[in-house]
Amino acid sequence: MGIILEAAAHILEQQGFEGYTTNAIAERAGVSIGSLYQYFPGKDAITIALIEQESAVLLDALVKAARMDDWADALRSMIRAATEHQLTRPKLARLLDFEEARLPFPAHAVRVGSAIHAAIAEVLKKRPERVPEDVSVLAYDILAITRGLTDSAGERGETDIGELERRVIRAVFGYVERL
Repeated sequence: MGIILEAAAHILEQQGFEGYTTNAIAERAGVSIGSLYQYFPGKDAITIALIEQESAVLLDALVKAARMDDWADALRSMIRAATEHQLTRPKLARLLDFEEARLPFPAHAVRVGSAIHAAIAEVLKKRPERVPEDVSVLAYDILAITRGLTDSAGERGETDIGELERRVIRAVFGYVERL
C-alpha cells in the first residue's frame, strides 16, 4: 500500500491533477490496476489515504513537541514541524490541502484540527509568565497564524524551511508576548 501512496504523491507533485489517474498511479507503483483496486476503490480513496498519512506525520511531531518541558522550546518545535510539513513537499502539501477541503470526510479534518489545537493548548498551559484565561482562543490564534504563513509560503513556492520557520516564530511569539 505504501508504494501506491508514494506513487500517487509523486504523480501529484510532477503532473498535478491532470495526470493523477488510477492507471497512472498503478503504472508508477509497478502494480496492476486490479491490485490497486484491491487496496483502494478509487482515486479519492487514494487521496484520502495520502492526506491521512501526511497528517499523521505532522500530528506525531506536534504531540512529541507538546511533551517537552519548556513551553517556548515546545512551541518552536511545533512551528518547525508545521513549516517542514508545508515546505518539504510544497506542491503535494498544497494539492492535498485543496483536496482535503473538497473530499467528503469532514471527521478527519475535525479530528486533526482538534488534535493540533489540543497540543498547542497543552503547551501554552506550561507558560509560567502568564497563562491567559482563554487558552483555547490563544491556541486557535496560534494555529491560524502558523497555518496562514505556512500556506501562503507554500502557495508562493518558497523552499527555505529555515527562513519560513524564523518568520512564523517571530509572528507567533510576538503575538503571545503582547498578551
